[in-house]
Amino acid sequence: MTAATAAMPASPTRPLDKYAAALALLLGLGAILGAWGSQIFGGLVPCELCWEQRTPYYYGLPILAVVLLLWNRLPLAVWYIAMAIIAAIFAWSTYLGAYHAGVEWGWWPGPTACTGSGGGTSLGELEAFRTGSGDVAHIVPCDEVQFRFLGISLAGYNALVSAAIVVLVGLAAWWQAKRVRR
Repeated sequence: MTAATAAMPASPTRPLDKYAAALALLLGLGAILGAWGSQIFGGLVPCELCWEQRTPYYYGLPILAVVLLLWNRLPLAVWYIAMAIIAAIFAWSTYLGAYHAGVEWGWWPGPTACTGSGGGTSLGELEAFRTGSGDVAHIVPCDEVQFRFLGISLAGYNALVSAAIVVLVGLAAWWQAKRVRR
């Protein structure tokens, strides 16, 4: 490489891997902030499956942020392993969102803790729940949609956003591999 080529600015296609990873981080941050916002400001109460769908964001986004911060300083093998872990975490998130959306649409049964007709409940428990007395917790049903936009529930959007993150992380790894092979 000559001094003239070393001083040339990078081509617009060179950092596509980092742009894809940064877009994945922004999508993930938007999704988790949207979930918090719908709860805090929108008054939506998360069900058991909603809470579970947030877990991948709590693990995947910090790892992705660290990878982005240390982008050129990580050994390539560590970088690929981290990207594979991030992709696996958000593949799990895609599954969780699709599963919950399927429960909402009635395609398959959900967990008995938050779906169904409530069989096995005594009249005393129902009375305690009605009056607010006793040690009865309010259960948010997982099979009832609290909010839809364009016919898609928040669980459905989580599945779509998580799948997009998996694709973006995969593209980042592919573009990185293409760049390294040159």
